[in-house]
Amino acid sequence: ALSVAARRAAAVMLALAGLLAAGPTFALPTHAPVPGGVAVIDLGPAAAGKPTARWNEQPLAVVADNGRWHALLGIPLDTLPAPLEITVTGPDGPRRLSIAVGVKNYPEQRLTIKERRKVEPDPADLARIEREKAHTDRIKQHFSATGPEATAFARPAAGRLSSRFGLRRIFNGQPRNPHSGLDFAAPAGAPVRAPAAGTVADAGDYFFNGQTVFIDHGQGLISAYMHLSRIAVRPGQRVAAGELIGAVGSTGRSTGAHLHWTVILNGTAVDPELFLAPP
Repeated sequence: ALSVAARRAAAVMLALAGLLAAGPTFALPTHAPVPGGVAVIDLGPAAAGKPTARWNEQPLAVVADNGRWHALLGIPLDTLPAPLEITVTGPDGPRRLSIAVGVKNYPEQRLTIKERRKVEPDPADLARIEREKAHTDRIKQHFSATGPEATAFARPAAGRLSSRFGLRRIFNGQPRNPHSGLDFAAPAGAPVRAPAAGTVADAGDYFFNGQTVFIDHGQGLISAYMHLSRIAVRPGQRVAAGELIGAVGSTGRSTGAHLHWTVILNGTAVDPELFLAPP
């Protein structure tokens, strides 16, 4: 039989092996279990082996931080303040966890758009919008098994934060979808940089979003950069944190030059400020 000291040494070595297998640690997004927020869910010690997590049929990102596994659940803006259930599967089989969702009220924003078609699209525009939505929905639902390298993002552009996430938007007196991202007030032509490493999932021109770049960071964490004046990357290209991906502009439905930055987690847009690393 092993001595007490030998058993303790073996336990320490097993724990260290588990931590090394879990990969490097990194800062988690801010825990904000509200509509439009992110729930950071502790799944247990990293030494136990990486579990999987799902919300309904949607796989969730599972990352290691400080020796523990965490699931990241993006909560849709239209979620009611009631518990959500996720399923976690590990070495001991599946288990269910209940996530309480709180209340958050977002303010209203009224905007005037000079180009009527951007508020009341004609039939040809509507057909284009429908095609583009189907295309971007596929991008947003993509889930890769690896990544992300980081969830503490750098700011993709310089400038003050103008329109925050979740604003209830009214264009020319007509209610429209809430603001799905975070706006940076920056001049036309200002550089836009990748806030973290990833792969360019798409780059193109959209009716509402204008010239847009999507970056897939891994495990359902995807970011998008809209209204660009110039795109500096191509689909399939691997980009490093801080790499130039485009320039600020005012293409698509826009009231002036700015960067609209969207962060998507498990197929839903969430508040990008929750991912910003401390200055």
